Order: sequence, then structure tokens, then C-alpha cells
Amino acid sequence: MTSIPKPKQPRFLQAVQWVLDPVGYMHSNFRRYGDIFQTGLSWGSSNSFVMVSEPKAVQYLLTHDTGPEFSAPGEVNERLAPFFGRQNLMLFSGAEHQRRRQLVMPAFHGDHLPIYGHLIHKICSTAIAQWPLHQPLNVRSLMADITREIILQVIFGQHQGERYAQLEQLIRIILERTSAPSAAAIILFPWLQNDFGSWSPGHRLLQVIAKIDKLVFAEIQERRATPDPDRTDILSLLMMAQDQDGKSLSDQALRDELLTLLVAGHDTTATALTWAIYWIYSLPNVKQHLLNVLETVSDPTTPAEFLKLPYLTAVCNETLRIYPVTLSTFLRRVEVPIELCGYHLELGMMVTGCIYLIHQREDLYPQPKQFRPERFLEKSFSPYEFMPFGGGARRCVGATLALSEMKIILGTILKQVELVLLNQQPVQPGRRAVNLGPKIPIRVKKIGS
Repeated sequence: MTSIPKPKQPRFLQAVQWVLDPVGYMHSNFRRYGDIFQTGLSWGSSNSFVMVSEPKAVQYLLTHDTGPEFSAPGEVNERLAPFFGRQNLMLFSGAEHQRRRQLVMPAFHGDHLPIYGHLIHKICSTAIAQWPLHQPLNVRSLMADITREIILQVIFGQHQGERYAQLEQLIRIILERTSAPSAAAIILFPWLQNDFGSWSPGHRLLQVIAKIDKLVFAEIQERRATPDPDRTDILSLLMMAQDQDGKSLSDQALRDELLTLLVAGHDTTATALTWAIYWIYSLPNVKQHLLNVLETVSDPTTPAEFLKLPYLTAVCNETLRIYPVTLSTFLRRVEVPIELCGYHLELGMMVTGCIYLIHQREDLYPQPKQFRPERFLEKSFSPYEFMPFGGGARRCVGATLALSEMKIILGTILKQVELVLLNQQPVQPGRRAVNLGPKIPIRVKKIGS
């Protein structure tokens, strides 16, 4: 069988391009090598990993990731441990990962979603009313403020008190540091995570995390001392959750899961909303179509009304397709030598489904650079053709909540305020830590209340 093609560039140059220009790196290698190529980027115990962007091959990879052909090892995410801890869903593997996932998943589904929906609408409406008129506004900052407030209240179920105020400020700081492009270098080059003194990024990061830990552990201990079975916030739900053996999460496990949700659940949604605002207000036909659809909403104070609108869903899906916040799936490891896309995969190789390249395929999405929500009304895509939240055993547990949050926030903004986009030139995607965000600030002006 044929060996997998790989770029001839030195590993270091590939790493630099991956950090500074991930879109260019993926496109150039796809044009040269096609659906599968072996990168020179190191991760985990592997000196390189394979990117796959053929949907059927990715489907096979993600539907066979619990063995025997592939595994979804948590230890390859060890580089994220300084950010999120080790008692974390991302770092577990196999049966242990499945047990933890079954504990965490219920908090994001079922009867809890309508409660979260009303909270999202209330927070968004309050924020909109405070936006000043006729002044340039940074969309990323506006969306970050809303989603940070949402994730803090959804997780802790409160929005006042000294502990909450301190936590809100610290989360703001850590999000600024972990979402900067330089954070990608910290993850790609783990030695940068070390504490080399007050000047080093590792030192500053560890300092903030230590302060967050103090607050989170204090909150956990207070909840354990005075349990309330009627609470519906995620912390309370996770504290009450038990596995099939009757075991619940330890304080450390709760802290690690909560910190992951605070960072990942906030930043990705804020970035997706920023892109959505850009596309809606840069394309008059999309904006007008949305406004017409929203006229059919009988009660805009009922968030469930927004969730039922197919065109609003299509706008969110197209936003997540054209520039997916997450570039690729979590890595899978080859456990048995196998053929994929006509190439030989050796035992121990690490493989990832490239979400960005799948979403840019001409055969799936004609004119993929064009923002056209109608494509999601004209055709149904499989979970391996459209996969903004990953797939398989490691699909994002908060996917349903994140998509609901997007729809409610966008619907609320369009119903309550009139905005004008100030960017005169097209905005291109660029590195935002491990994610993909706008390369330059997107700015709007509020011209109506």
C-alpha cells in the first residue's frame, strides 16, 4: 500500500505556518496532496499526525474510535492539562471517558434547556439595552460579555456577590490570554507552559488559574455543606450526578470540568456569534430575510420561538460551516494497521478529521467561500459532511446548548436593536488560540433602540 504523502517543509516551518496561518497551511496541503496528508506537526507521543478531509473516511474513523481499529485517547490532550486540569473529560480514555461523559451529558439536555433559554434571553436583552448609541462597538467584546455572563450563570446559577464578581474578572483575564494567537504556541510548544518567572506566559497563566481554583473550590464546598436539590445550574447538577456504581464527582473533578466549560463554552460561542453578526450585517439580503422571518415570532420574550425558525438555524449552520471555530476533530490513534483513502496507516499513527477542509469541499458546498444559508434548506448533510462540533466519542457535549444560545442571541439582537456594520473591507479568518476567528476586529454601530 502507498505511504501517506507529507509536506517537504522542515517541521519547524510547518509549525510556524500552522500557528500564524492555519487556513493557508490546510489549503496549500489539500491542493497539493488531496484528501489525506501527513503533517510535520507533533502532538502527544507522535512526531506527526495525519489530516483527513474525505467525509466517508472521517465517518469510518469516528464510528470506529472505540476499537479495535482506532481509539480516542485522552492522554494526547495532555498539553491542555495546565489550562483545564487532569480530572477532565478531554483527558480520559475508553470506558473511563464513557462513564464521565454519561455523568456530564444530562446537564446539557432535556428539561434544563428551556430554563437556560430564558436565562440567555434575559442576559442578552439586558446587555443590548446598555450598548451606547452611535459609537463604534467591538462585536467580539460585546459577544464575549454576553456569553461570559451566560456561562457563569448557567454553571453557577447566580450573578451577584463578591465571589462571583472576582470569578467573573478572573475568567475575563484567562479568556484574554488563552484566546490570543500566542496561546496556540503555548499549546504546540509545551515548554512555554513552564514557570520561568514573572515574565513568562506560563507563570502568569498559573497565577490566574490558582486564584480561580480558590474561588471554585470554595463554591463547591459551600454547595456540599448546604445542598439544594431544586437547583438547575450545571454545578449543582454535576454534584448530584452519579454513575451506575453510585459514585459522584470529586471536588477536583468538578473543578476541572467547570473550568473547561467556563473557557471552552464561552470563547467558541462568542467567536461564532461574532462571525454571524459579520455575515448578517454585511449581506443585506440575509439580514432582510432574517427580519422577515422574525416577524412571524408571536412572542419574542419566549426563547423557544427562535429555536423553531429554519432560516435562523440555517444562518447559524452556515456561520459554523464557512469558518468553523474548531479546525479539526480530537486526535484518534491507529490501533491496527489499516488502509484509509487508499493509503497505509501504521500502528500508533495519530489521525484527525479536518473539519475546516470538509466544510470547504466544492463537491459538498458549491462556491464554499460564499455565505449562503439556503444550502442548509435545500439539502441535508450527514454528521460527517457538516460537523462543527466534532463527532464520534468526543463530540462536544454542549453542542445543543451552544446552537440554542446562538439562535436566541441572534434573534434577540435582530428583534431589539438596529446595527450598522462599520467594516468596509472583507474580513478574513485568522488564528485565535486553537480556534479560528476574525483576523481583525469587527465593529458595528447601534443606531436604534
